[in-house]
Amino acid sequence: MIFLQKKPELLAPAGNFEKMKAAILYGADAVYLAGNAFGMRAAADNFTNEELAAAVEYAHARGVRVYVTVNTMPRTEEYPALETYIAFLSGIGADALIVSDLGVLSLVRKIAPEMDIHVSTQASSVSVADVDAWHALGARRVVLARELTMAEVREICAQRCADTEIECFIHGAMCVSYSGRCLLSNYFTGRDSNRGACAQPCRWNYRTLEIVEEKRPDLPMRLYEDGDGTFIMSSRDMCMIEHIPDLCESGITSLKIEGRMKSAYYTAVVTNTYRMAIDRYFENPQGYKYDPLWMRELCSVSHRDYDTGYWYSLPGESANVCENMGYIREKAYIATALSYDAAAHRATFIQRNKVSAGENCELISPGRVGVPLAARDLQNEAGEPIDSAPHPSMIFSMAVPFEVFPGDILRGGEPKTNK
Repeated sequence: MIFLQKKPELLAPAGNFEKMKAAILYGADAVYLAGNAFGMRAAADNFTNEELAAAVEYAHARGVRVYVTVNTMPRTEEYPALETYIAFLSGIGADALIVSDLGVLSLVRKIAPEMDIHVSTQASSVSVADVDAWHALGARRVVLARELTMAEVREICAQRCADTEIECFIHGAMCVSYSGRCLLSNYFTGRDSNRGACAQPCRWNYRTLEIVEEKRPDLPMRLYEDGDGTFIMSSRDMCMIEHIPDLCESGITSLKIEGRMKSAYYTAVVTNTYRMAIDRYFENPQGYKYDPLWMRELCSVSHRDYDTGYWYSLPGESANVCENMGYIREKAYIATALSYDAAAHRATFIQRNKVSAGENCELISPGRVGVPLAARDLQNEAGEPIDSAPHPSMIFSMAVPFEVFPGDILRGGEPKTNK
């Protein structure tokens, strides 16, 4: 069955205000973020109450929805503070709260009955029955577990209650455990993964050669090891950019990007890439063509080797679930454009990382992949020639061969060659 009633929402991560602005500028329909408590990414910058109010106002002024994560499992003594927090989020006009605990859901219904509730992937929803049960309790949306296949997601979308929304992760980190329900961190460090403090021991280096189960000595599990050790529990990152038609025809309401702890550059590039792909599909579903440059964009950000997770294979059917490598580092985020002087063909930037005259760069804009250009005729804020812009937050300008818009990102390009 093919669903084409409505273009799915593109939901982007916002670890702080800068990242939220990047997500919105580069095409997010909605953002998800957290305050300083009750969210599953305690290590992210997150938002103070004042910043949350400002974030909702900023996003709504641009037609973008804001979902706030309240998806830890609070203890009894935390509920008075939680009640105050929910009332605050209702007062500032947050569009929905993302929860995973029945007690939290019940409290939201009591304190803020007008508030939409989204059930977090932490709830590990994998069936129509589960989705319908959450709906009966007052949930507007359910974020399905990452461990479902495309066929299973389609089935849930086809059989769910008509007004229940379905959200799925389409890009970013995956967990060695079941949709983030993990005890490794608590065991090793005392930091509770289910309360936002995961130390990510699945990403650590382990030095051993093989695992042998006591009753199956003839079936050792080989742990491939390099000079840095082995990463047997470290999952690859999910990437579904090559499967946009499947996602758009599945009936999913919201396509979610993981990465609140990633950079603003990551947020901009990944949001921009999926925005281009989704929009192109809906412009002409029958004539849709995948652009290989989209994968080049996604390979420019910090990531582990990409894989489609469980979308097309069950656990054990694919050798690509775990990876023995760490991060592939992203291209340098050099600067953000502030303004453009059409008469002088110059753009003014605020520096993020050093750039030198003659350096190969690329410029990305909303709706456009990276375009190469050379950093030339650099000038400081006073208009004086400079050889480089070495200082953080330094204002500088450079000659550009095309129009540049505020918010465009200047990044490192391909290295020079002798050809």
